Amino acid sequence: MPEQNAAFETPGKPMPRDYRLTGPEAARAAQKGLVSASWHQSPIPRKRLKELMQRRDGPALRDTAIWLLAMVVTGFGGYWFWGSWACIPFFFAYGLLYGTASNARWHETGHGTAFKTRWMNDAVYQLSSFMFMFEPHVWRWSHARHHTDTIIVGRDPEIVEPRPPRLVMMVLSLFRMPYALTTMWSVCRHATGRMAEEEQTFIPESEWPKVFTAARIWLVIYGLTVGAALYLQSWLPLMFIGLPTLYGGWLSYLFGLTQHVGLAEDVLDHRSNCRTIYMGPLLRFLYLNMNYHLEHHMYPMVPFHALAQLHEEIRHDCPPPYTSLFEAFREILPTIWKQRKDPTYFIRRPLPQRAEPAASVQAQPEAIPG
Repeated sequence: MPEQNAAFETPGKPMPRDYRLTGPEAARAAQKGLVSASWHQSPIPRKRLKELMQRRDGPALRDTAIWLLAMVVTGFGGYWFWGSWACIPFFFAYGLLYGTASNARWHETGHGTAFKTRWMNDAVYQLSSFMFMFEPHVWRWSHARHHTDTIIVGRDPEIVEPRPPRLVMMVLSLFRMPYALTTMWSVCRHATGRMAEEEQTFIPESEWPKVFTAARIWLVIYGLTVGAALYLQSWLPLMFIGLPTLYGGWLSYLFGLTQHVGLAEDVLDHRSNCRTIYMGPLLRFLYLNMNYHLEHHMYPMVPFHALAQLHEEIRHDCPPPYTSLFEAFREILPTIWKQRKDPTYFIRRPLPQRAEPAASVQAQPEAIPG
């Protein structure tokens, strides 16, 4: 390991925290000054940052073309060899492109930084949100809160694994089963014009009609897909729409675990609650460079294609990156096991000797998605 890990424990039996957005932890976070607070940002020349923040259509157009073409090729292979074992490798690849790569595309276009042209961002955002089963208008606001209050208990709606971790649920989540069931229930609720109590804490009421409309469109698409499968008496339509989210989302879940799991909660320094991991070109393509996750959280308006350059600019002020997914999980898995009995246990990421100190707690307005 490139760094020494340490943990913090409290005497006596630790009590699990309440991760709900409507629970008592939300009020405690506000009392501590952790809500919409000022976060540490590693120093970088203003001119250089402006260069890195420049949006361009070219990189995203190239990436999207390769992504969609690869789906057409692998999908056709799955169709052509349907009924034989030869279809398995094609659907394996199609599932990763549908159920994993779509998550990264949803994420970057949701930030509005993938393309320079807004309608291109919006189009890919809607498509990839559907593929990954992320309700587009719900998650646009959810993710804004995630960036404003990253891993702040009671505020962040996107904490992947609360402490203590739920091991059975984690195994099922490799196939996105719990999330798929929860999402379909949510879609059905939204289609009837109802919002959940927690959703009302971060989605403005003016956005609710968009949530309801999207849910109804989704139900029509899923209904037509299921109808086609019943008419043809074949699983094939579902292998292209719906099921790839389940059989191809496992890698996305593993990516998600590496982002924040096992690191500090309730801190205002992304160097303490985010990981950067070096990956090869294929994984970076599927993940759209979100392996530079610390950099993305620190400067979220830098497009995916410039994150590697941003990493080089600020690495002197950040913990050492992990050299591979394997190295990251060699740290994460024992931490999850320890947190089963001690939810206060977490990993302290080492900072360089000359690193800038963390930002002080200072409230500022909550970020609003563009």
